Amino acid sequence: MRARGAGRGHALFALLATALLAFAPPAVAEPAPPTPTPEGSPDRVLGEVGPEQPVAVGVVHQGFTTTAAAGQVMGDVVVADLTSPGIRADLLTPGTIAARSSVAEMADRTGAVAGINGDFFDIGRTNAPAGPAVAGGRPLKAAVPDGRRMGPAVPGAEIEHVFAVGVDRVGRIDRLRLAGTATSPRGTFPIMALNQYAVPVGGIGVFTPDWGVADRATTLCGSDVDRDAPCAADQAEVLIHEGVVVLAGPPVGGQIPQGDVVLTGRDKGAAMVRSLEIGDRVQIDYALVAASGVQPQFAIGGSPILIDRVPVAGLDDRERAPRSAVGTSPDGHYMFLLTLDGRQTDSVGATLAELATVLRAMGVDDAINLDGGGSSTQVFRAHGASEVTIVNDPSGSSPRLVPNGIGIYAG
Repeated sequence: MRARGAGRGHALFALLATALLAFAPPAVAEPAPPTPTPEGSPDRVLGEVGPEQPVAVGVVHQGFTTTAAAGQVMGDVVVADLTSPGIRADLLTPGTIAARSSVAEMADRTGAVAGINGDFFDIGRTNAPAGPAVAGGRPLKAAVPDGRRMGPAVPGAEIEHVFAVGVDRVGRIDRLRLAGTATSPRGTFPIMALNQYAVPVGGIGVFTPDWGVADRATTLCGSDVDRDAPCAADQAEVLIHEGVVVLAGPPVGGQIPQGDVVLTGRDKGAAMVRSLEIGDRVQIDYALVAASGVQPQFAIGGSPILIDRVPVAGLDDRERAPRSAVGTSPDGHYMFLLTLDGRQTDSVGATLAELATVLRAMGVDDAINLDGGGSSTQVFRAHGASEVTIVNDPSGSSPRLVPNGIGIYAG
């Protein structure tokens, strides 16, 4: 059981503001995070809070309890000021897309001062995440077909939804749509997938070295709506080196050489790929197009549950579980990483509706639901420490290995 201090919920962000200001250099005056302004008394949502824990200039952690659910729930939140010099958010990965690692290992490997688990994923198969992903301004993957998304259904959510921080250093909910073509002497073919665990029926997918070693034939199994449907009867793949087809055959696994690209097709897409011959020159162009018009510096998939401080209508209010979420302040300058523990003797977990209520009580404006259950993990590195510490209470016997997460970096 984790101890909490005796402060009340309405003081939570006053404490966070104090910590952010106190940890800043004397010459820097940082704005305070938004204060909670929910309908009614915040004490009805946020309970006791623990001591503020400064992580870096502009980054602070706070533990709390909430009474939003049917019993006590223990929570943790890291707030990062994206306007603070040197503070940035980026994608945590194990090194490739179709792979898994613990949040702590990913954070330590990249030097993050705080982190949280990320998107729902193709657990037990390729282990690749479901939604789009951008790291360091570079598109890593696009969204699988909507019928192949993982995780709980959220009204109005699209598989293209992401939480993003743009090149403008503003956090937002956005949508990233894949646009791409492969142009060859045999014609111009549409690209319908980028490093995805499910290539759409009849489509062509692009795989880069970022994918990893997972068997690409697996991505041609199932249908656009059924994970367990049979694999495509017609499959084809070509390897492109320096813009030229150098190998053709059935889809395989193994690491794609740096600088090379693979085109993998199923059904009608397989016929298009098979029309390419060794020696053909192929130009591949693709991009993740942001609905906001702002190029993302970082993005991760998830389902919106809070928009303009209003919980999405119809959110599930029955199933309680450990939860993870990421959100922003109204101006997009503050980023919130939040976990709620569940399946514990001292923490019953929360429904999606309760999660949205807690986020709103904290002054969060927009938020998306991340993978929960055994995946929910939050870490931070105390000032001066050499590695991060897990600060929430993961529900499994050990932290679950996951394919990505969100990292906060300082300096």
